[in-house]
Amino acid sequence: MRIGDYSGRSVSNYIREIRFIGEYYPDKPVADLSKDEIEHYVLYLKQTLGVGRDKCRMTASALQWLFKHVLERPYDLPSKLYPKKTFSLPEVMSCEQVRQLFDAPLSIKQRALCQVFYSTGVRLEECTLLRVCDIDSANMCIHLRQGKGRKDRKLLLSPRCLETLRRYYRAHKPKNWIFEGQEPGKPMHPRSLGHAITMCMKLAKLYGKGFSAHTFRHSFATHMLDAGVDIHTIKTLLGHSKLETTMVYLHLQSRKRMSLISPLDALYNRNELETAPLDAPVL
Repeated sequence: MRIGDYSGRSVSNYIREIRFIGEYYPDKPVADLSKDEIEHYVLYLKQTLGVGRDKCRMTASALQWLFKHVLERPYDLPSKLYPKKTFSLPEVMSCEQVRQLFDAPLSIKQRALCQVFYSTGVRLEECTLLRVCDIDSANMCIHLRQGKGRKDRKLLLSPRCLETLRRYYRAHKPKNWIFEGQEPGKPMHPRSLGHAITMCMKLAKLYGKGFSAHTFRHSFATHMLDAGVDIHTIKTLLGHSKLETTMVYLHLQSRKRMSLISPLDALYNRNELETAPLDAPVL
């Protein structure tokens, strides 16, 4: 997998899934498992553990890679074993909640971190790749090198965020990575970044609402749409490969939703509608 230039995350995920099925069949090598045994394991994941589609897909991908590239025995997991794909809207912060966050007593590093996430829409693991030298104030962008999918892209650099980053730099003097961890010369670990965002939410009294580092990405896209930015531009800024992935944010636009008129109201002149108090007696 290293030779094939798989990401470190893919390597660890594949190894973990192969180890799990090995523990499920402790008396039999994974290489000797039959098709029925593998399908039985996937059914166990679905029915007993109640895992979702993504977990089953990860298991299937790991096993297919093992059989195809290591054991050289092609194996296709039947699609019927996947749970049905579900559609759920992501959590998004309102503009008022974002302002509440930035009005909270955050440290300069916490403020810089939150502003980078919200103003760029960068992914959690991509944030660990940002270097001080990637900040391009002349062109007002941050260069992301080899983000998800091994792709480079340019992130928006907000003037307000730039000023915060300058204050943060003067205070902390990061040498290489924008957000360095406790070990000098190394970036913060994704888990540490996630924990830092959780602490920020607690300071802003927004803890418990399901907001995470990835919520900033959803909020960035949704608020950009509300501001009138076209969806193709947002797709490029987010680094999506397919437009369909970006289109989920169309469901979250508040401005367009608030301007919609119900067909019931459209039947009448809205000026003639009489509204009764909610506690009025029902006739």
